[in-house]
Amino acid sequence: MSNRKHNFIIILISNFIVSGSMTMIMPFLSLYINTFGDFSESYVQKWAGIIFAATFVTAFIMSPIWGRIADKYGYKPIMIINCFGIAISIFLMGHVQNVTQFLLLRLFMGIVTGFIPTSMAFISKNTPKNIAGKTLGTLQIGSVGGTLFGPVFGGSLADAVGFSYTFILTASLITIAAIIIIFGIHEPEIIRKENNAIYTRKNIIWSIFHHPLILNVMFVTSLIQIGNFSIQPLLSLYVSHLTASEQVALLAGITFSAAGVGNLLIGRFFGKLADSIGYEKVLTVLLFISVLFIIPQAFVTSLWQLIVLRFLFGIFSGGLNPITTALIRREAPIEVQGEIMGYNQSFRFLGNIIGPVLGGFISGLATISSVFYSTGLLFLIAAIVVLFIQRLPKKYLEDILKNHARNL
Repeated sequence: MSNRKHNFIIILISNFIVSGSMTMIMPFLSLYINTFGDFSESYVQKWAGIIFAATFVTAFIMSPIWGRIADKYGYKPIMIINCFGIAISIFLMGHVQNVTQFLLLRLFMGIVTGFIPTSMAFISKNTPKNIAGKTLGTLQIGSVGGTLFGPVFGGSLADAVGFSYTFILTASLITIAAIIIIFGIHEPEIIRKENNAIYTRKNIIWSIFHHPLILNVMFVTSLIQIGNFSIQPLLSLYVSHLTASEQVALLAGITFSAAGVGNLLIGRFFGKLADSIGYEKVLTVLLFISVLFIIPQAFVTSLWQLIVLRFLFGIFSGGLNPITTALIRREAPIEVQGEIMGYNQSFRFLGNIIGPVLGGFISGLATISSVFYSTGLLFLIAAIVVLFIQRLPKKYLEDILKNHARNL
């Protein structure tokens, strides 16, 4: 087995463990806050939202920093640091006494939440450009699979052994992932040639803003995440309006997972297709088709209709993230690829922060159904942006970086 294939399998397994472990605590976040005292429902909901978003705030800041360090010193050390950092923060969460302590640990967790993007950048950097879409689409199986199974396993575990032990077991799983990385990953030595420029952070940011394709792809990445996350906090409530069953949490979980199942089934295919006929073309078509399955979700009259539409939406949205990442991989010079992917991840985390707030605001002004209209509009804007950038003159980021570096 080649070293590249060996590393890919190890990262795929580790991504499943880490993403699954990080989502294990999501089902009982508000219930755990309730154990700190006798609080009103509105108090718990407010803090649950703040604590959920806190991790993305610090992750938004740290992603490009981890990427820059990885470009300089290697990806393996960063992945190990991230794993142990997440494990420590989750372990300590099982011993907090109030919401302030919980919030601080969630903020710290965001600082070290760089494992998934760093692992994707590592695989992308060591993958030939002509198969980057297929490879990243396949790698997504690990993180999406973990996200699907993590909440189910975490919720069941919390019911069986309690919150504290669930935090301990979750931290132990991530520690196992760190050990797998330590002994399983063989990273090629980073050899910097004398004429290789080490660009400053200012130089890289300036160049991104003057490279229309990369800047707009990052903007599209953010729009996709805003759209995806705007409905997530409201999905349980929307499901409760469509069914008389008392098992709303279970049915909401199934509805939520339907999109993830669609992702798992077809993400690799669209990545491979994009490698063959062009990333921009496939990305544009997938965004337009996604709109066609988002809008009808506002008109459903029964739960099965929503589940089917979520599944179909998942099929066509499953290729979006791998393709945007492959686009960045294609355009970014190898020596700054980690940092530029880190900025792309920051745009993604920004969408994770804005999405729930926007969804709550729109549903508060109108109805939950209105959120599907706004999500459809965001995906439509993203499709038009990608369509537009295909018509722009070709620019090479490496040339922009060098020209700007000479003028500094």
